[in-house]
Order: sequence, then structure tokens, then C-alpha cells
Amino acid sequence: MDEKQAVPPPPEAKSVTVDPKMTALLVLDIQTQNCNPERRPRCVASLPSIQRLLRQARDKGMVVVYSLTRDAKETDIRSEVAPTGSEPVVKSGPDKFFGTDLETILKDRGVTTVITVGTAANGAVLYTASGAAFRGLKVVVPTDGMSADDVFSEHYTAWHLANAPLVGRQVTISRCDLIQF
Repeated sequence: MDEKQAVPPPPEAKSVTVDPKMTALLVLDIQTQNCNPERRPRCVASLPSIQRLLRQARDKGMVVVYSLTRDAKETDIRSEVAPTGSEPVVKSGPDKFFGTDLETILKDRGVTTVITVGTAANGAVLYTASGAAFRGLKVVVPTDGMSADDVFSEHYTAWHLANAPLVGRQVTISRCDLIQF
């Protein structure tokens, strides 16, 4: 292996248009325990972008689904992006399809595309976006809507999702402001 080989840059964010009737916004693990200035300030910085996207999704009548880490409660979700009473919440480890009814929720609502935002980029976002792609869903990942402990983890996640076998064909790397409805 060439020790001087450069680390590839993160993929370029692309504009994307989604059909709100067939798209779901997945808000992954944005909780007070892991999205705070002490533990993950990059998550706190992503909240305004996620809030705008969430508001647009709700205005368009899109399906919105939340996830929690295994030990969290719904009241742990950050108030800035908290679910309404009718929005489903699933609880799992990094892959939010594993051991939950997320796949059924999406199928029952005719969802063919998901937009994944959340923390940790290299956990819930990476594994849930990959799980969606493996299930044949189109996946949009806005880089300003995902966070991790450091920039490298975020860049790696975007690169991995854009380049992984099978997954890369289903994923569009974007930004919240580049998503049109």
C-alpha cells in the first residue's frame, strides 16, 4: 500500500427532488444525552438545518419517523426536533430496522425514499441508511443533518454511503438546503 496515498475528499453534495407522498424523514437519535454541547457539539450545530428540513417535511405532509437509542425515552428527544403525537418512534441499536417495525411503518405508508438525519453519523445514520438501501429504498443523506464526534467520522460516513457496494447506487449525498419537494 502506498503510504502517501491521499485520503479521498467527502462526496459532493447534490441537489435532489423528492416526492413528499413517497418519502419519509428519519430523525435518528437526536437526544439530550448524546446531542449536547459537552458530548457532541457538532450535533447541536446541526439542529437548525434539521429543524428547517423537519418543518418543510411536515408542511408537505411527509411521513416523519424518529428513533431512540435502546435506553432512551421519547421525552429524551431534543425539543427543537421533537415528534408530534402522531409520528412513530422506534428504539434500537445503530440499525433502526433491526428488531423494530420501521420497515413495516415505511411500507404501510408507501415510502420508496428516505431522508436520514441524526447522530451518530458513523452509527445510526450509516447503518440505517445502508439498511434502507439494502431494502431497495432510495436514500438521501444531507451532510449538514448528520453529526458525529468529529469531522472525519462525518466525512467517512458520507464517503462510505456514496461508495459502498450496492448501497452507493441507492444513496444521494446532499444538504438540507439542496432537497426540494
